[in-house]
Amino acid sequence: QVQLLESGGGLVQAGGSLGLSCAASGSGFSINAMGWYRQAPGNERELVASITVGGRTDYADSVKGRFAISRDNAKNTVYLHMSSLKPEDTAVYYCKAEVRLVRSLSSYNKWGQGTQVTVSS
Repeated sequence: QVQLLESGGGLVQAGGSLGLSCAASGSGFSINAMGWYRQAPGNERELVASITVGGRTDYADSVKGRFAISRDNAKNTVYLHMSSLKPEDTAVYYCKAEVRLVRSLSSYNKWGQGTQVTVSS
């Protein structure tokens, strides 16, 4: 059973910075793409940033130039550094990992529990 443990998040003033991390644990798996999503009250969950095993990144237009996603493949961990935060960045942030099971070669998406990010104006 693969688990994702998110950390970071919290309350920050507009213009400030915050970092999130998400670590996958378990056995018999590998991780393909990883990403961060967010969901604000009343809104659908949306992609914030994603990163492939090879390090190719993709960002939502709303966060380009302000957020940076990175990963440590040896630790099965993905990071999101958020800077120049705006009140509209306020949301629950979720980590997602594409998990591939070594034994069966099947793949599935695993979600983290979510962490709250609140940006005050």
